[in-house]
This record gives sequence, C-alpha cells and structure tokens, in this order.
Amino acid sequence: MYTFALKMLFGDSARFYGMLLGLAFSTLLISQQASIFVGIMSRTFGFITDTPGPDLWIVDPAQRFLDDNKPLRSTAVQRVQGIAGIAWAVPLYKGLLVVNLPDGKRQMSQIIGIDDASLIAAPPFMIEGSVTDLRKPDAIIVDERATRREFKMERPPEGGEPRPLRVGDTLELNDRRAEVVGICKATQTFQSQPVIYTTFHRASQYAPRERRQVTMILAKLEPGAEKEVVRTAIAEQTGLSAYSSQEFIDKTLGYWMRETGIPINFGTAIVLGFFVGVAVAGQMFYNFVLDNLKYFGAMKAMGASRGVLLRMVSLQALTIAILGFGVGIGITSSFGLMIPGERLAFRMTWQIPLIAAFAVTLICTASAALGMWRVLRLDPADVFQG
Repeated sequence: MYTFALKMLFGDSARFYGMLLGLAFSTLLISQQASIFVGIMSRTFGFITDTPGPDLWIVDPAQRFLDDNKPLRSTAVQRVQGIAGIAWAVPLYKGLLVVNLPDGKRQMSQIIGIDDASLIAAPPFMIEGSVTDLRKPDAIIVDERATRREFKMERPPEGGEPRPLRVGDTLELNDRRAEVVGICKATQTFQSQPVIYTTFHRASQYAPRERRQVTMILAKLEPGAEKEVVRTAIAEQTGLSAYSSQEFIDKTLGYWMRETGIPINFGTAIVLGFFVGVAVAGQMFYNFVLDNLKYFGAMKAMGASRGVLLRMVSLQALTIAILGFGVGIGITSSFGLMIPGERLAFRMTWQIPLIAAFAVTLICTASAALGMWRVLRLDPADVFQG
C-alpha cells in the first residue's frame, strides 16, 4: 500500500515537480531572508563580539546603541578605576573620520582608539604585523577587507598597476600622517565603513578637537566581585550606565528592532514565502489527492482501513515536504557559500532551518488534512458509479 502511495506521488510528474518547486521556493525565501536579516543584525554589534576582554561596557545613560556615541569626560576613567571591585578600566575612542589616500581618494572610516599601555580592545585576528606595532610612531592597523576595496590604490605612488593597501603605506587622517603597520580581520560594521585601529592618544590627535574624547570605558571586574554591586556603585558615583557584553548587544539589537523598518521588511518577505508555499504547493497537493480519490476508493472497497489510507496520504505529504525542504535549504546554503560575506550579510544559524522546516511541515500538514478529510468521507460506491 505504501509503495503504491509513493508510485501515485511520483507518477503524477507534473504535480510532483510543481509541489517540489513550490516548497523549495518557499523554503528558499524563508531561510534566505531570515539568514540575511540575522546577518545584518549581527553587524550592528560586531565590535562587541570582537572585544571579549571587558566585563563591563560603561557609557552615557543616554546612549541607545553601540554607535550612538555620547562622549564622556576624561576624568570618568579615573573615577571608574577607583571603584571597589574594578580590576582595570581603560578608555576607548570610536568615531568616524575622513581618510586621505596617497592617490587622492577620500574615504569615511571608523577609527577605534584603544588603550595605549594595555592595548585592550585590539583587533581580534591579525593577518600581517603585530598588535604591539601600534606603539610605533603614527602607527595604524587596517581591516583586511578595506585594503582590497575602499583603500585599494588605483594609482600607487610607485606607479604600476592598481594594488591593495599594504603594510608600509601611509595615509592621512585629519592632516596627520598615519603609517599602516598591520592588517587585521574585523567583523564588518553595519554601516560598512573601513575599520582602522590605533592608540587612544593618537586617535584623540586624529579626531577634531573636542572637550570630550572618551567614547566609552571598558572595565574588568576583580575575581569574586559582584557585578550588580559594582554596577550600582558606578551609577551612584559617576552617573554612568554599565552593561555586560550580552546586555550591550541586547540593547543595540533592541534599538534596531524597535526604531527601524528592517524587521518589518524582512518579516514581510518571510511571510510571503510561507504564503507562496500555501498557494502553490498546498493547493497542488490538495488537487493531487482529489484526482486520486478513485484509487483511494478502490482500495477502501478492497478492505483497506481508514488508518491505512490516512497513513498513505501522510506518507505522500511527508515525502514531498522532505524533498522540497531539502532542495530549498540546499539552494540557500549554496547561495550563502558562493557570495562573499563582505558583499552580503548572510548568517544561517541553526534555528533558521528549523523555522523553514516547521513552515514547510505546516503547509503540507494543512494540505494533507484537507485531503484526508475528503478521503475519510469517500464512499467507494460513488467511485464505481462514476
């Protein structure tokens, strides 16, 4: 019986491939849009995940997300360092500056100034050079992606063909010389600007003169110190807010989820993918069951129980669901592997295939339920009379 059910399914090739493509496209649309959405959102807090050292990110209470800079007084660093339970606290500069390349090109870039002494919050992965090279005069470290794209020299000073920026090249930041001493790999930012690391003191010189140069303070707790007690002391003694890395990530994500149209746009595409599956695959499976009622009626007349018939329809629905999901998720995965991450924000977490599988299962279950209802109400006499 079950073999016959599969022969019925594969035998109707037009409907089979129509259902397969409908479910595959539905899976593709749901999983692809969800993966791009997760990829875009992960870029909003990429710098936090690239900086695993601090226990606390201390910012102005009015700061709404990572890049919503509200500069702090320089004295705030010393005040935080003096709070019981703080092992160390260092300043961080994070801002946007225009970079001039030797070939005359100008590029807005994100400048990150880390503590001069400890080099805390340094680039997580070095490709060329060393983090300690930042202690050299006028030293900067540039993100590898930018060396091939935004900082690519179309007219190198030495002449010749266009080439990527490399160690030893010099740039100009706010009319000041900066020498590339290293190339790192950093998480791409939401705004996609090139990322440049330097020391806090040097970043303060590159940046336009302002009374407040500290963007935020990074702090580490002493062993055994209670985080909530320290955070309360920071709030009372400095008036600043302190967040753990995960809390700062959640705060940043919350802002982009609430205050922008990104979730609605991607959510609409995901819902559309579900309804495409319902409209195409679901309708075609229901029609497939209707067209094969005569066979179900014949088997019922020969003694097949209702349970057997229901399991046959369920097997058909399960088979097309697995095949459609497999094709769709395979295309999505290939899509994510073929397109470089620097060009497309794509991040497929383990939850996304489960969501797509649930959607496909729901489509096929609903279609199978309607088909089963017709099979259960089927009178074999009606089939033979027809």
